[in-house]
Amino acid sequence: MDLKQHIRGIPDFPKPGILFYDISTLLKHPGAWKETVAQMTEALRPLKPDLLAGIESRGFLIAAPVAVLLGCGFVMIRKKGKLPGHTIPHTYDLEYGSDTVEIQSDAIEAGQRVVIVDDLLATGGTAAAAVRLCRMVGANVVGSAFIIELTGLNGRKRFDVPVTSLLNYEF
Repeated sequence: MDLKQHIRGIPDFPKPGILFYDISTLLKHPGAWKETVAQMTEALRPLKPDLLAGIESRGFLIAAPVAVLLGCGFVMIRKKGKLPGHTIPHTYDLEYGSDTVEIQSDAIEAGQRVVIVDDLLATGGTAAAAVRLCRMVGANVVGSAFIIELTGLNGRKRFDVPVTSLLNYEF
């Protein structure tokens, strides 16, 4: 199945000049969604993760079902103030300003094998911040995985772990 047939491009979102790759059309097609989850599961199986760390919010959509199929756990990386209990924050620079992501302080045990998961890799800023955040709480980050990668933005250069992407678009 050609999964790209189920990705919709939306021009000028969220601002003029940006072509947004929307996975909503992939999610609503049962066969394409099942194939996406299956392909991601098989791609990550060799990494033998203990946990998948999904980045808010679309990363949750792929990480949770893949974690079930791999027989591993799932943890959430969220924007500041969205997780209950004691959290560990990490602030990182954006093109204009900064942002903060958090994880619950007890979400990962020292040395656990973790794969960072999100829907799309563009410049890699948020995903690289997620890698650093997981390491701050003791994770052994063994990989990162995305449904879509915008290869022309070179986001994978920000990682020192393997990058898995199911679909590549030149940008």
